[in-house]
Amino acid sequence: MKLFQQLLVAPAALGLLAPMAVGAAELNLADVNQYAGSSQDQVTSVTQFSDVKPTDWAYQALSNLVERYGCVAGYPNGTFKGGQAMTRYEAAALLNACLDRVTEVTDELKKLMAEFEKELAVLRGRVDGLEAKVGELEANQFSTTTKLKGIATFVLGANSFGGSNRRLSDAAAALEGATSFNYDVRLNFDTSFTGKDLLRTTLRAGNFADSAFGNSGLNQLEVAFQESCGTGTDCGDVVAINRLFYQFPIGSNFTATIGGKVRQDDMLAMWPSVYPADTVLDVFTYAGAPGAYNLNLGAGAGLWWKSGNWSISANYVAQNGDGGSPSSRSCYDGNGNYTGIGCGGIGTEASQETGTVQIAYGGSNWGLAAAYNYSNGVGVASGTPLSIAPQAAAPDGSDFGFSSINSVGISGYWQPSNSGWVPSISTGWGLNSYNVDDDAFNFDGPTSQSWYVGLQWADAFIKGNSFGMAVGQPTFITGCGDVCSDNDGVQKTPHDGNYAWEWWYKFQVTDNISVTPAIYYLSNPLGNVGYRANQISGDSGAALTNFGGLIKTTFKF
Repeated sequence: MKLFQQLLVAPAALGLLAPMAVGAAELNLADVNQYAGSSQDQVTSVTQFSDVKPTDWAYQALSNLVERYGCVAGYPNGTFKGGQAMTRYEAAALLNACLDRVTEVTDELKKLMAEFEKELAVLRGRVDGLEAKVGELEANQFSTTTKLKGIATFVLGANSFGGSNRRLSDAAAALEGATSFNYDVRLNFDTSFTGKDLLRTTLRAGNFADSAFGNSGLNQLEVAFQESCGTGTDCGDVVAINRLFYQFPIGSNFTATIGGKVRQDDMLAMWPSVYPADTVLDVFTYAGAPGAYNLNLGAGAGLWWKSGNWSISANYVAQNGDGGSPSSRSCYDGNGNYTGIGCGGIGTEASQETGTVQIAYGGSNWGLAAAYNYSNGVGVASGTPLSIAPQAAAPDGSDFGFSSINSVGISGYWQPSNSGWVPSISTGWGLNSYNVDDDAFNFDGPTSQSWYVGLQWADAFIKGNSFGMAVGQPTFITGCGDVCSDNDGVQKTPHDGNYAWEWWYKFQVTDNISVTPAIYYLSNPLGNVGYRANQISGDSGAALTNFGGLIKTTFKF
């Protein structure tokens, strides 16, 4: 009872001493909470109220309540607001607040208690019921420090392949031409020990490894919410740790992050896009710069500074930071095939590592960021086969060399204050420069670019639903050495450009369930590889095209 009594405030208490003109309306708990939220500490003298004067008719009564019983409080601005209306239930609740402080039951109080006997009984019953429910919740809660959030996703979809090169389209259809039904499940355990820190543990499972949206070389086709489980690993139907990191403040402006399984964007103070990251195509999840924002996942640490709308972030991630062998040669078998078994460590020759720095400004409805990323042994996250190669080996497998990439990205967004015909706009551009240690591979200083524009309409047609589309060029080589030459060895245009589109509409069925049908198109996903295949076969035009569709159902709990 005492907790509820502390919520009671003075304006209605004064009314107890005046003739009652209000009816026994339903108790308005929202109003009581509003009063409680704005009330200040108990006053000790009626003179502390700026709007109460000695000439007021209830001045003496209020003075007695304050000085004799000590159960009257006012508002933070020092006012009492004695003329404010109340219900009989509120009056009964306020009377109840004074009962514990009353040492002598006078005839007047006996009359008041009799007048509000029914209301007081109802009030006590409600409070007792609330206390019982609170006690039950406390006894059965998952944890006093941890919140569990889950998301389960079903995807039903298929692909259609075309293009001028029948051999390539048949090969793609043989790998990813079936209609498949797949799932992805994530359980996020967010723990806080101080109220300002965060220990995140994410369990994840799925079965996309062999699906129509798997990674058979067309990595642009991966659905946006699917994360690779690593080279040579089939993560189908296996529950694994997807995130494990600890984030905590240092002073008032700095935040530090460290973890054995942390992703690059977990350590950025601002993400420079409002286009949904879990829509359809993988290429649209990197803010337009899959090199700068390659979302490397592994052992890492980061620090960001934030003051007002400005922020600076810096972080390091080693994808194979749990490895014990520092030599890059240990990453390959005797035939020169990359295995990734045992190799790695932090800051070693074999580390698949990234270092990222971002400067960002985020306003009330817009944001802009510039990022630089250095990658060693980690390729661009999405693009043509030629642009994403993370490491290189000599053709005979006798020598090995990891590629390093210097990437920059400029990304931003704007969104309207109210939903309507004007959509939110997210856009970004990326530039990458490659370096390879092994000269025998003839991968001589190539460069690549990427860009995208994403639009989203909130409350499209029906409140709660949304519609969106995105267009852009996944990472493609814009200049290179002998690797772009024709058969006669003469340097030519890379012929690696390609385009990607997606369209989707999300039906918000309930607060926790949504259904999103989507279609997408890739104009030339193989880029230069398809062009060179056409040179051999004598075909012309795009060697391979991809059109597909899916229906995604998302459950949040």
